[in-house]
Amino acid sequence: MSITALSPLDGRYQSKVEDLSNFFSEAALIYYRVYTEIEWLIFICNDLKLEKTRKFSPAEIKKLKKIYEDFDENEALKIKEIEKTTNHDVKSVEYYLKENLAKIKCNDMAEFVHFACTSEDINNLSYALMIHDALEETLVDQLEIILDEIYKQALEYKNIPMLAHTHGQPASPTTMGKEFFNVGQRLQRQIENLVSIEILGKINGASGNYNAHVTAYPEIDWVKASEKFISSLGLIPNLYTTQIEPHDFMAEIFDCFRRVNTILIDFNRDIWTYVSFKYFRQKVKVGEVGSSTMPHKVNPIDFENSEGNLGLANAFLTHLSEKLPISRMQRDLTDSTVERNIGSAFGYCLLAYKSLFKGLSKLEINQKALLDDLNDNWEILAEPIQTVMRKHGVEKPYEKLKEFTRGKKVSEKEFKKFIESLEIPKKDKERLLKLTPATYVGLAGKLLG
Repeated sequence: MSITALSPLDGRYQSKVEDLSNFFSEAALIYYRVYTEIEWLIFICNDLKLEKTRKFSPAEIKKLKKIYEDFDENEALKIKEIEKTTNHDVKSVEYYLKENLAKIKCNDMAEFVHFACTSEDINNLSYALMIHDALEETLVDQLEIILDEIYKQALEYKNIPMLAHTHGQPASPTTMGKEFFNVGQRLQRQIENLVSIEILGKINGASGNYNAHVTAYPEIDWVKASEKFISSLGLIPNLYTTQIEPHDFMAEIFDCFRRVNTILIDFNRDIWTYVSFKYFRQKVKVGEVGSSTMPHKVNPIDFENSEGNLGLANAFLTHLSEKLPISRMQRDLTDSTVERNIGSAFGYCLLAYKSLFKGLSKLEINQKALLDDLNDNWEILAEPIQTVMRKHGVEKPYEKLKEFTRGKKVSEKEFKKFIESLEIPKKDKERLLKLTPATYVGLAGKLLG
């Protein structure tokens, strides 16, 4: 951690999000460019067998791949040094690779490095691979960890009744497990949406029409070739672009993360409220301080941290989603500087997810508080009583219960007296007399399976 870092992601929270540096740091971006350039060189020489190229031997291919397999921060710095002269980040990678080809005695193919490519051919594939790998290796895993914990607690609390609070007022009870399960179902749906999004790439030149490719090698089916190469990287070919891949798939991913984050903001706020109601206690860690002046406090800081960082993540994701699909004519450079902040957006996501999981792992349910709240609100049984009265044609049941309960505290004794006075069949009357706020939960427990 650097205490002088400008961003808290690289300072205070660096240890919690450092895994994303493997995908979204400057060094990572350079690595993915190196990887893409080398794989393209091997492809045009060994797969397409372009005239004036030669096929690399297995030993040479091993040496070429070793350039990116052994790539580290020191190698990235060498490229940054070249960039001081070129003032062009992708061109610096090309020159770096030409130097390395000379070292492994493949410099006869040096001019086929970056062949027929515009910088965006390399960049769009690099960013697509960065996002693909980050999702697969870090972000989706973290979401699934949260999902598993939510489902675990949903089953644990499956039959624990809880007073609902529609409009913040006492309402028909549910169970704590059912409320957790609701969130799990919402989150699961968005994770499924997320992993189904196709990650696209293009390698079709300066205007998306293979202009230079066809001029140099008219006999090659460049559309088919580009499809094959992009697919070999594990991406989906986008054949219809300008100079840039239009980033629509990125917007889909960012928007999906925004929905995930919105669900989790909602969840954080509900759990925070349940803690304030004393429905949950929080496990105490020796040495931790809740308040600088009030020694008794155990604050729900993990849920607060998660909520705050989810908000920051969504601010980044919103701009990324709205900005990146827009480019003047066939290309402008506004996307370049914006794309460099994808890691920040995902960094705030990851930080928030870890905070939420930490908070969930510290929860202990307080069944007494839940039951006390239910028993203090017998008036919520006005709903089932008037519904049974409707069933049997009692005149103005809603109005009678409204007169009896609205804005009042009604005791158990008063409710039973009211039920006894009803002219309804004995079976339904006995069912209502047995009903309590804690048992009036409908199918809440059964809905979890």
